[in-house]
Amino acid sequence: MAASFVHEDVLPFQVRDRFPARLRGSLRVSIVAPVYDEAPNLERLLERVSSVFGPHHDWELILVDDGSRDGSTRLIHELVERDPHVVGVFFDRNRGQTAATCAGVQLACGRFVATLDADLQNDPADLPQMLARLDSEGHAAVVGWRTRRRDGFVRRASSRIANAVRNFVSGDSIRDTGCSLKVFRADAIQSLPLFEGMHRFLPTLLRFHGWSVAEHPVEHHPRTAGYSKYGVTNRAWRATKDLLAVRWMRSRLLVLPIREVVDAR
Repeated sequence: MAASFVHEDVLPFQVRDRFPARLRGSLRVSIVAPVYDEAPNLERLLERVSSVFGPHHDWELILVDDGSRDGSTRLIHELVERDPHVVGVFFDRNRGQTAATCAGVQLACGRFVATLDADLQNDPADLPQMLARLDSEGHAAVVGWRTRRRDGFVRRASSRIANAVRNFVSGDSIRDTGCSLKVFRADAIQSLPLFEGMHRFLPTLLRFHGWSVAEHPVEHHPRTAGYSKYGVTNRAWRATKDLLAVRWMRSRLLVLPIREVVDAR
């Protein structure tokens, strides 16, 4: 029987203290997938991740149910009972992709944390190469950029424009900020304070704080089940506000001009 823990609302920095049982394990990688009405995709997602990482016990798949209404909640419970690699995290209401990603990241047991969408447009088969680069090259993050996007023209065009605007305003140079397929050192990503909408800017925020970030070409597949929750109109204003917040954070970044530290010990 899977263990269950129930708490009231918690702030991101409180999560690991409130769920100490999650800290007892030590895995190589935790794979975090936010879930909002993705019931048709969850079985296939687990099968695909399992086919990539095998039966070994050094990985986990954390499915964060962001207030789903389509049966995803029940299905995640079933997957947890069936497969010890699966961890279910359940919100009592919809809070959005940043909150779901943050919850999974903070509850991760792995030395590395990977994020991907639950709709299988991201290919888990890209993760081993990305993790190998993270392990060997000393980066805090390796983030995907979709070389051949399988979306319609409007989404592709709006994404190109959004990437250009975000990089210009934020002062960064990430090719594909909208790609959810990313891998991080756990200590780096868990140290970041996150706010609403910040999942789009994780590589930029890491670079602001002095971490090294590399980019890696990844595959992209058309959605075959479920439906997209994101469109051009329902993201534009929110993304603009978030971008201005990131610009403000960059302009107010605290730098300590330490010249010398003397310690007699």
